[in-house]
Amino acid sequence: MATALVHYTAAAASDLGRKRSSNEDAFGYSVEHGVYVVCDGMGGAAAGEVASSLAVDELMRLLAKDSVPPREQAGRAIAAANQAIYSRAQRNHKLSGMGTTMVMFIAEERHAWFLNIGDSRGYRLRNRRLEQITLDHSHVEEQVRMGRMSRTDAERSPLRNIITRALGTQSLVTPDIFELEVEPCDLFLLCSDGLTRELSDPLIESLLSIDLPLDNLCARLVNAANKAGGHDNITCLLVRAEG
Repeated sequence: MATALVHYTAAAASDLGRKRSSNEDAFGYSVEHGVYVVCDGMGGAAAGEVASSLAVDELMRLLAKDSVPPREQAGRAIAAANQAIYSRAQRNHKLSGMGTTMVMFIAEERHAWFLNIGDSRGYRLRNRRLEQITLDHSHVEEQVRMGRMSRTDAERSPLRNIITRALGTQSLVTPDIFELEVEPCDLFLLCSDGLTRELSDPLIESLLSIDLPLDNLCARLVNAANKAGGHDNITCLLVRAEG
């Protein structure tokens, strides 16, 4: 039986939020090359903006080209982005300690991969059911997974901002990789924690389970996060598989 082909469409939105004076989130994508990235920077002064922008620029530079399939190049591209951030921080003491989270989606026809570092997340909505694919690299989430902290305690913990893995803070970093089989009508969400800190997964599911253009769905997510408080920068990137 022939396998149905899919093609992809995408849209993204990034917002300052209601409390921050600068946007340390960054995103980039190429539907043509099947590469989609969201990063959320961290560091004093403008360091977070530098880290996230540098990561996205480096990843897109290396992956959005025709010579090598992105999946084969992804590990090397992440290592190069990590080194670019780490080296910049070593050369400029004002940027010392800067880093960024990263969630990346790579699509090759009916096969796809999520790669992540930190607590920016990747989700799949299938048949109006939302599933978090990536696992957060954060202190509280790791405590929850080990059974040492309840979900309720994690959401209230003063340690919830502690990231256990980031791009650019050390000379080497390893992403988690999740391989997926894609079905027509699957919707994939990449987002920074400015979205998921404000909106529960059931609410995100309900906001996405409406037949609207992707840019309208992005706007719905951002508006809802701002209405819920908008305590951080908010970035969402949606990718839809169409038969």
